[in-house]
Amino acid sequence: MKPIEKSGMLAQDIFYKMADHEQVVFCNDPTTGLQAIIAIHDTTLGPALGGTRMYPYKSVDEALEDVLRLSEGMTYKCAAADLDFGGGKAVIIGDPEKDKSPALFRAFGQYVDSLNGRFYTGTDMGTSMEDFVHALKETNFINGIPEAYGGSGDSSVPTAQGVVYALQATNQYLFGTDCLEGKMYAIQGLGKVGYKVAEYLLQAGADLYVTDIHKEVLASIQNKAEELGGTVKVVDSDEIYGVNADIFVPCAMGSILNDQTISQLKVKAIVGSANNQLHKEEHAKVLDEKGILYAPDYIVNAGGLIQVADELYEPNHERVLLKTKAIYTSLLDIYRQANLDSITTVEAANRKCQKTVEDHRNRNNFFSRTRRPKWNIRE
Repeated sequence: MKPIEKSGMLAQDIFYKMADHEQVVFCNDPTTGLQAIIAIHDTTLGPALGGTRMYPYKSVDEALEDVLRLSEGMTYKCAAADLDFGGGKAVIIGDPEKDKSPALFRAFGQYVDSLNGRFYTGTDMGTSMEDFVHALKETNFINGIPEAYGGSGDSSVPTAQGVVYALQATNQYLFGTDCLEGKMYAIQGLGKVGYKVAEYLLQAGADLYVTDIHKEVLASIQNKAEELGGTVKVVDSDEIYGVNADIFVPCAMGSILNDQTISQLKVKAIVGSANNQLHKEEHAKVLDEKGILYAPDYIVNAGGLIQVADELYEPNHERVLLKTKAIYTSLLDIYRQANLDSITTVEAANRKCQKTVEDHRNRNNFFSRTRRPKWNIRE
């Protein structure tokens, strides 16, 4: 494993950075090369839940910054989806193409197990369900695993379905009908989620602009459009921001909504599955001033989280899709509240989530919320 830069932070700097977090665990196993950080942001709603990503961070500082930001976001995401879980996240420092091994994930599983149920985890960027089959040998606190191992399988299915519900809610709010037909959507990224969303939109009679770095995927969606009688126009990655579409659907990388890209947008709304789409939270205000309706990403992409959380009660696809439908009404409520209070949709969503956490905090103390025998742990 390639050495990373030493941290320049002092102990007091680390405590300052994690001031809003309950617990941060640094994991080091020289035998397997494991270097990881687990961050638990808030367990008011229940045990922390969040995926583990593997990425070749340049420094420990960079890895810590990322895991703290992501774990805080999971608290909001769980609250927004009405899940009895809090926010957590983990990062493994390393190149997922070169540094993975079964032993490394078993070592990571041991660290997860040492938290005794305060943190549940599974796949994220750079990790796969198969990686966590190895971790499952060391701990029961793993979710999002293959169906053959008692899991719920591919979480991109409910994630994509949640994006479709969010698009329908947005159409209802903007156009007075939740019909998807006859609208133009600009989809950025045709990965597991983006491709499924594109397929659904074509089946519904919509037209698409699409961009992706993989030519074979672009060819595939064009063939699908020919089968269904729809229209797909392929554009370069930089051109997707300036197309004449009704709704921009970002389903790839985060931080893509910034000063440069927002100035190019001609759409009426942004509704996508990509995490952390806003480069800075103040860009929500820039979008609002430009008259572009923004669907907070952690509301839109909650379908996958709903599935992995539901898996801990024993997998049930029907129950997952039923709960995913709530994204439609939740997003409509946020749109209306933002308009009523003259605030951005991000502020409205954050306020709603903060109230959910505070309401639970007033009802539960630390001892009761960490001791409730409420979660089904695999034997």
